[in-house]
Amino acid sequence: MPIYALGDKVPEIHPTAFVHPEAVVIGDVLIGAESSIWPGAVLRGDDGRIVVGERTSIQDNSVLHTTPDTPTVVGSDCVIGHIVHLEACTIEDGAQVSSGAVVLHRVVVGTGAIVAANAVVLNDTVVPPGALAVGTPATIKPGRARSEDIARGSRVYVAKGRRFRDELRRIDG
Repeated sequence: MPIYALGDKVPEIHPTAFVHPEAVVIGDVLIGAESSIWPGAVLRGDDGRIVVGERTSIQDNSVLHTTPDTPTVVGSDCVIGHIVHLEACTIEDGAQVSSGAVVLHRVVVGTGAIVAANAVVLNDTVVPPGALAVGTPATIKPGRARSEDIARGSRVYVAKGRRFRDELRRIDG
């Protein structure tokens, strides 16, 4: 798997985390215990820090980046769907950003909140705990997230990460 230092910035990956061989991790990145980083995902900590908590999945083809002023922080027990773009934002514990969504600078997605598929959350937006953010640009619907769905997704991906860490093997060469 391509894991790169950038100058003196070296990724820190917990030994129980799973990083797929086709994911790319660069620079100032921290990946917590039992988290999983899937094929095509890019975590590029060149301008600032990226933190992924414990038991969080960063799914296929997602991109996490940062700015010199604002880190990108994803809490524990989060689900970050396929083809998501996170840029200099905070995703609190137990939140979900669904497939195809874009979350921009200084956004805070609260605990137990969900950003719906293909939503675009613009700079400086706060998605309160338990809220649902839908549309482009995102509209906030308080109290509409289903935290049990997020918890189930987190558990499923912890199990997938363990399975892939133990069983994945390349057979074409």
